[in-house]
Parts: sequence; structure tokens; C-alpha cells
Amino acid sequence: MDQKNQPWPVRIERSAKRKKTVSASVQNGELVVRAPARMSQKELNGIIEKLQTRLQKKMGRTPATDEALEVLAQQLNQTYFAGRLKWQSIRYVTNQNSRFGSCTPSLGTIRLSHRLATMPDWVLKYVIVHELAHLEEANHGPNFWALVNQYPLTERARGYLMAIGLEEDAPN
Repeated sequence: MDQKNQPWPVRIERSAKRKKTVSASVQNGELVVRAPARMSQKELNGIIEKLQTRLQKKMGRTPATDEALEVLAQQLNQTYFAGRLKWQSIRYVTNQNSRFGSCTPSLGTIRLSHRLATMPDWVLKYVIVHELAHLEEANHGPNFWALVNQYPLTERARGYLMAIGLEEDAPN
């Protein structure tokens, strides 16, 4: 199976206790597949492909590419920042496990956790607006939150992220 076409990295857990069934869930941006120890890799690959397709439909979208992130960030920049923000790059990374995004204003770089790719679009948009706001306000002070709160689903997205344990309890 071609790893590049998979929307999530796959981790396979084999068990001698499982006889026939295969189950899967997305955990921290990774597709965890539980399978019988004796199932052939070829048979499992076909099942994984079907699970990926089913989960993509259930999640409502395919994870965005870095190019799609750039387009989305430009749209959000126009909508909430009147197009005034400039950055060098915005991309997904796999090494952010305790937070969902980061911005280095001096370099103009925005990095988003690959786990966001499996979350609803409105959550992804919130995180992008949050990180774009850091290009103007490096801290989490009142001016920063005034910028972020222009996005109408900020409170809802923060609640969603808090519920899954990714967002720190930052004051508004």
C-alpha cells in the first residue's frame, strides 16, 4: 500500500486473542488498526484502505496538504486581517504532540500539528487564525485575543480543543 496516499499514518497492533475482526480508530492523528496476529499483511492492507476511505467520509474531509493550508491561510488573512499579514511558510508537522500550532513571528513560520488534519474544518481555521494573530501579537494578551476573537467560532473551537486535551487553559 502506498503510504503517501494515506491520510493518516497507520499503526498496526496485532493480537493473538483476535480471531477474525479488525477494528480501527484515529488517535492523536494516527490510524490505530487492531488485527488478528495470523492475518496476512496483504489481506490487512485491503482492509486498511477501506477503513481509511470510510473514516475520511465520516470525518467529512481529507486532511489538507501544505499547499491547501497556504490557500486557507490567505483566505483567513483576507477575511480577518484585511490581508495585511505576511509569512514565509505554513505547514503540517508531526513533532507537535503537546500543542496544536506554533508561530515564529521573526521567521514568519507557522507550524500546525498533523493531528489537526483529522479535526473539523472550523477547528483548523481557528488554529490558523490563532497562529496568524501571533504575527502581529507575539503574546496572549488582550490585543492578541481581540484579533483571534474576530473568528466567530473561537470559543467553540477552544472548547473542542480543551475537551480533547490539546489546548492549554489560556485566559481570554
